[in-house]
Amino acid sequence: MKNVYFLSDAHLGSWAIEHGRTQERRLVRFLDSIKNKAAAIYLLGDMFDFWNEYRYVVPKGYTRFLGKLSELTDMGVEVHFFTGNHDLWTYGYLHDECGLIVHKQPVTTEIYGKVFFLAHGDGLGDNDAKFKLLRKIFHNRTCQRLLNFMHPWMGMWLGLTWAKHSRLKRADGKELPYLGEDREILVKFTKQYMKEHDNIDYFIYGHRHIELDLALNRHARMLILGDWIWQFTYAVFDGEHMFLEQYVEGESKP
Repeated sequence: MKNVYFLSDAHLGSWAIEHGRTQERRLVRFLDSIKNKAAAIYLLGDMFDFWNEYRYVVPKGYTRFLGKLSELTDMGVEVHFFTGNHDLWTYGYLHDECGLIVHKQPVTTEIYGKVFFLAHGDGLGDNDAKFKLLRKIFHNRTCQRLLNFMHPWMGMWLGLTWAKHSRLKRADGKELPYLGEDREILVKFTKQYMKEHDNIDYFIYGHRHIELDLALNRHARMLILGDWIWQFTYAVFDGEHMFLEQYVEGESKP
C-alpha cells in the first residue's frame, strides 16, 4: 500500500521571499523523493504566491515544479491541486498540461477507508468583512475576466505586487502563532461543522502557515500543514496512521 501526502502554502514566485529558487528546488527534491512511494499527493492551496492563466501565456517561472508535477502524473500518481486565495485563477492549464486534478471547493473524500475533509481553509468561518469582500471580488467571474483583459505583464505585476504587500504586512513575513482552540478560526469552524458531519476522521487544511495536529474527539483529528517557505512540513497517511512530518534534506530516499 502506497502513501498519501498532503502539503500546502509554498507561495512560489513570491517577491517577498528572498530564497525562492532554493525553496522551489527543495520542494522538487521532496517530490522526487516520494514519487515511488506515493499513491496520491494533495496540494492544499497557495502553492503559488500568484497564479493567473491567460489563453496563450504561461506565467514565468515554476518550470522545475511544474515539470516534476507532470512527471508524477505521467507515472500514474494522482496529484490534487486545491486553489487557495493566492492561486485561484486557473482555467484549465494545470489540468490539461500537467495532469492535475483541480479542486476549487472543499472536498470530502474517502482514502483507504477513512473519511477526509480537505480544504485550503480561506473563507471557512472567517467573518472579517474586508477579507470576505476581497474574496468575493477574487471569485467574481466578471472581475476575473477584467484581469485577463490586461496585458499579461501588467496582470502578473499587479498580482505579485498585491501578494508581496500582503506578506510584508506580517511581522517578518510570518503568520501569528497558534491562538488556541477558542480563537483559531479554522478550529472553531471545524467543531461547528462536526455537529452535522460526525463521520469525518480527518480535517486537513493549509492557509494558516502553522503546524497543528489536534485531536477533536476519539476518532477525529484536525491538521494544519504549516508551509513550504520556512517549515517544509507535510502530512503522510499510510492507510492506518497519519503523521505530520518535516522534510529534512537527505533523510528521504526514493
